[in-house]
Amino acid sequence: MHLGIDFGTTRTIVAHADRGNYPVVSFVDQHGDSSEFFPSVAAVTESGWAYGFEALAAADAGAPLLRSFKRVLGRSDVTAATELELAGQAIALGDLLTGFLSALRRALFTTSNIAEALATEGVGRTVTAVPAHAHSAQRFLTLDAFRRAGFEVSAMINEPSAAGFEYTHRQSRTLNSRRTRIVVYDLGGGTFDASLVTADGLSHEVLGSIGVNRLGGDDFDEILAELAAEAAGIDLAGLGVRERDLLLEDCRTAKEQLLPQSKRMTIEVAGTPVIIPVGDFYHASAGLVDQTVKAMAPLVRGLEAPADSTEGLSADIAGIYLVGGASSLPLVPRVLRETFGRRVHRSPYPAASTAIGLAIAADPGAGYSLTDQLSRGFGVFREAGAGTKFEFDPLLASDDRISPTEEIHIRRSYRAAHNLGVFRFVEYTGLDASGTPSGDLVPFAEVFFPFTDALQHADPITLGATAVYRTDTEGPLVEEEYVVDEHGIIRVRITDLQTGYAQQTSLRAS
Repeated sequence: MHLGIDFGTTRTIVAHADRGNYPVVSFVDQHGDSSEFFPSVAAVTESGWAYGFEALAAADAGAPLLRSFKRVLGRSDVTAATELELAGQAIALGDLLTGFLSALRRALFTTSNIAEALATEGVGRTVTAVPAHAHSAQRFLTLDAFRRAGFEVSAMINEPSAAGFEYTHRQSRTLNSRRTRIVVYDLGGGTFDASLVTADGLSHEVLGSIGVNRLGGDDFDEILAELAAEAAGIDLAGLGVRERDLLLEDCRTAKEQLLPQSKRMTIEVAGTPVIIPVGDFYHASAGLVDQTVKAMAPLVRGLEAPADSTEGLSADIAGIYLVGGASSLPLVPRVLRETFGRRVHRSPYPAASTAIGLAIAADPGAGYSLTDQLSRGFGVFREAGAGTKFEFDPLLASDDRISPTEEIHIRRSYRAAHNLGVFRFVEYTGLDASGTPSGDLVPFAEVFFPFTDALQHADPITLGATAVYRTDTEGPLVEEEYVVDEHGIIRVRITDLQTGYAQQTSLRAS
């Protein structure tokens, strides 16, 4: 059985391929009811860490609950060893992710509506997703956790790209020879992504992507919690962990139940019910939606549009497609339609759109194909001027194409001019006029590569303290090789072609 798994900030959703249909998998929750998601939460119990519905059951009994741990993946300094703490218990992020996904796999085989079929057929192709603007560490840690949990991941696709598959599967009538492009607006629990996708039958190509790493449904919940605490005359910061968790859960539930005609919400704050006018909540939240509109401006009017341009919609765009659980908030389509007009469509299954698109990608019989983008540039700060300055060398552009079946290879060869090469690799969202990285900058690795025979036999620990100087004689021929795999993960290999000495830098599980 082929699966599409959307690991979300608040909820993880699974869809599967079934003879050209892509239904969402349901699970039995802690109350014995059916739920079309597996909650992305963890809890500390007497017997150890619990995940999903087991964690919610523990929380109902008073155990502390860890929510939205996926957001940690977006940090620039994240590694598998990054620690999270709950109730005095520390756990490495890599172990937490693996534990959660292992619990998801067990639930698929035991408490899901496809458990019986899985027992017979087993799991076939599994396709999962990451935010479009995810850096290499985020991509690697996600992929590694799925594999350690027992999933054989055949592809990892950017979330809005997967939702583009779901759009053409359901909304193909909106596409024609004049309008071939779609803007996928993906507002999830923790992140916002948007991609401009062109569709030609079953072939899809991503022309551009943007993202805001910490903007999602969790932020709307925080705003509503602040309004509720203010109405109750309670200091939100003074609430205990348990009371704050209950308040945020009550806010999330009230937000998800809003209809376009809703006028007020009742929220309970530390046992005190308060009424919040929906208009007040929308007024306080409008700035978050405005951020998404401004971020996606270059996509909706063509990639050359000014960064502050938000009016109108390019004539060749069939529509803006709203996906992600947080896009269900009535405020979101209202603001987008006021800004961009009638060509704003909301997925009939906004929270499940990405999972459905992933299941389509996993289905060999569907015939869909995708050419995606890196969405982040990659380059290196090199030692220059005999160690007195650095110069930046962009190696891969954010709009370089990647394919689920092919790798990108880049090689550079040169004669070394120094005794030691200092390479500071980074991923970045943009370059300024001088060619220096700007915006979100994520360190990738720092490499000290010796160009002299003596240093190549030295203790690697001492290289960081070695002075850099220009050599009087011609240095060795050096080759740099950069490989971007089908998941968007980058590997670097530097080789002294004269001696064969080499260093390879790639992300590891620890």
